[in-house]
Amino acid sequence: MMYNYKGYLNRIFLFLFLFGIIFNGYSQEEFGAKFKKISPKNKDLKIKPVVPPMAGPPKVLPYVPTPLPVNNFKMPKSNVIVASEVYRRNQDLGIYKTSSTTARIQYRDGAYVDGDRIRIYVNYKVIDYDVLLDGNFKGFEVKLEKGVNRIDFEALNEGFAPPNTAEFQVYDDKGVLISSSQWNIGQGYMATIIVDKE
Repeated sequence: MMYNYKGYLNRIFLFLFLFGIIFNGYSQEEFGAKFKKISPKNKDLKIKPVVPPMAGPPKVLPYVPTPLPVNNFKMPKSNVIVASEVYRRNQDLGIYKTSSTTARIQYRDGAYVDGDRIRIYVNYKVIDYDVLLDGNFKGFEVKLEKGVNRIDFEALNEGFAPPNTAEFQVYDDKGVLISSSQWNIGQGYMATIIVDKE
């Protein structure tokens, strides 16, 4: 019983001790009636007026024209073209690809009928020695070998209105037009068609 009484007194003593510390903390003098406020110094603020910079007159650069580039082009020589010499060459009529087994070649005089004559070669073999061109289509059918098949038309003359002129057409085995064009060659020269069988 005595032990309980001592514990009870110890608790009361501890409570009073803590209460005294807390009360003493809230009763300090600087928070009392003698507290004086420190007023700020009264200083006039100096405000500098903001003046926008004055834009001066725009800067004008003097106009300096750029020099024109030097013309280094050379004029072609004024060669005199002689009409009779223009056709003194072989003419390439193009390469035509097809999967056809045969090709049908037709030809006729390309301008007006003036007695043009030709010789026809297929893969360097003559198949017709002398053909007179007229206004109607003539032709032949050739069996195409795999790869390049060369067909040459040699001008045997130029008729009475040079050069040797002709219109030609190439058809496949289904009758579909592969190519059509013309040649203009002098006597002794050739026009060549290449049919490439795929």
